[in-house]
Amino acid sequence: MLFTQLVDEDLGCACYVVGDEAAGVGVVVDPPLHVEPVLDEAERRGLRIERVLETHTHADHVSGHGRLALERGVPVSIHPAAEPDYPFDPLEDGAVVEVGAVAITCVHTPGHRPEHCSFAVADRTRSDEPWLVLTGDSLFVGDAARPDLAVEARAGASGLYHSLARLLALPDGVEVYPGHVAGSLCGASMSSKASTTIGFERRFNPLLTLGSEQEFVDASTGSAGVRPPNVERVVALNRGPWVAAPVPPPPVPNVPGAVVLDVRTAEAHAAGHVRGSINVPVSGTMFGTKAGFVLPLDRPLVLHAADVDEALLAARRLAAVGFLELAGYLEAAEATERTEPVDLEELERLLDDDAVDLIDVREKDERDEGYIPGSRHVPYRILGELSDGLGDKPVVTICETGSRAAIAASVLGAQGIEARPVLAGGVAGWRARGNSTVEFRRCG
Repeated sequence: MLFTQLVDEDLGCACYVVGDEAAGVGVVVDPPLHVEPVLDEAERRGLRIERVLETHTHADHVSGHGRLALERGVPVSIHPAAEPDYPFDPLEDGAVVEVGAVAITCVHTPGHRPEHCSFAVADRTRSDEPWLVLTGDSLFVGDAARPDLAVEARAGASGLYHSLARLLALPDGVEVYPGHVAGSLCGASMSSKASTTIGFERRFNPLLTLGSEQEFVDASTGSAGVRPPNVERVVALNRGPWVAAPVPPPPVPNVPGAVVLDVRTAEAHAAGHVRGSINVPVSGTMFGTKAGFVLPLDRPLVLHAADVDEALLAARRLAAVGFLELAGYLEAAEATERTEPVDLEELERLLDDDAVDLIDVREKDERDEGYIPGSRHVPYRILGELSDGLGDKPVVTICETGSRAAIAASVLGAQGIEARPVLAGGVAGWRARGNSTVEFRRCG
């Protein structure tokens, strides 16, 4: 058996090439939009890709099944509950896909979505018993899927509980390869480790050690994150007609009415940027996810990049989260606006004088572990929606190390609210200087 895991480091999404090297045939499970690494791996291994298997209709990234169908004539299999608007082969519970001597058995595991399936993989040259299982968005390393993206959260969690029980019926030694690793929005506590085993998760996964279905439902619904605003768009793309390869954005002088996404570093944006532009550095972590949270979905989008290569990289990562048609990238940006960052020494003085409105833009679990006294909490990804609640004082944004503070300040700046970010140090640096933080303590 041939088995390869390919991970999109920006989104934390995993796809798999599974095949019989001797027979020269294989399948792809959950391909990314940018299928080139998949095709390169298949060519390197001498495999002919015979089929795409989708665990479910993805909500956080655009699938590459359309490209493989359009460009290579590869058929797609998915559970019929997905109700796709493209030609597909229905993949029911218990169905077996044979790839040479490799047998892939479909295990229907709804919860994350009604159509969700896992795939138990056996190498029949060794045994009919499964060697590994591809769990998609059901069981992760150290976590389980969020249940609220397709159905009501508690109903989804109940379905997931019973689906995970099916997976836990597999032998302890079966290897688990999930559809996501750390960095994805689909699980809050998942590990960055690429794989695990059924036995290890049975013993040490916090959600799997709970005593009852009710406890599981309460825990999994209580930890679900904020629903990304582009979920419906991504689901519609993945359920709808085939999505072809995106066209690279052209150079443009300007685009009236467009949102300018500045993908340069936070420092470059501060030194000079287009008025009203939003800054999400493509060099940072989770670029596509962060951009998906702060970009409007109903306006043209143009990029401000340091060079052509950076613009094309940003366009590629934006396409993966559903921003397929960009208006272009700026040939000569009018970078006339500046933002003066706040260093920690200045922040200490400003807070002593009660001269600023300090906005902590981290996530709730981060803030609960310690926040600067007097700061207000508004996560960067919803700050634009709540900006009307800001007072009359100058605004300073802060996060753990500086990257999200820069995004937040630019989001406010695009709304005409002057905001200065703490770029160097953040809350971690505040503590390192000997300053106090307040830990949130729950009652009970």
